[in-house]
Amino acid sequence: MIDPKFIGRKYSPMTYEVCKEKIKEYARAVGDLNPLYLDEEQAKSSQYGRIIAPPLFAAIYAREVLENWVLDSELSLNLPMIVHGEQEFEFFKVVKAGDVIATEGRIAEIYEKKGLNFISLETISINQQGEVVTRAVWRMVIRR
Repeated sequence: MIDPKFIGRKYSPMTYEVCKEKIKEYARAVGDLNPLYLDEEQAKSSQYGRIIAPPLFAAIYAREVLENWVLDSELSLNLPMIVHGEQEFEFFKVVKAGDVIATEGRIAEIYEKKGLNFISLETISINQQGEVVTRAVWRMVIRR
């Protein structure tokens, strides 16, 4: 079992500058061809004024914090035994090309259930105006 003393452990904010090329690349990779993600002219004439990111682009701007968590040597996670459990998202603001997103994380849960260990990280992502754009919880199962 992972030591519960790590509940509340924080991971420093990591900054990600959202660029339209990465938004387009992500949208194509996941097969979401919404013109607001891909067509600069259509996006420019929309209420957003420029290319916007698909909601689950949150996984891109949270990536470094997630890596720091999974690779945290003090947690002693057995990487080959980790399985993605689930994730949940709350979206508050639209993320646009040109935004600078700072994401920080904290360990929210550590528990054991049916012989498996569970650990979850909560991330909060804030834009350059100080507005929360996304809150997410990432749960992992550690098999024995």
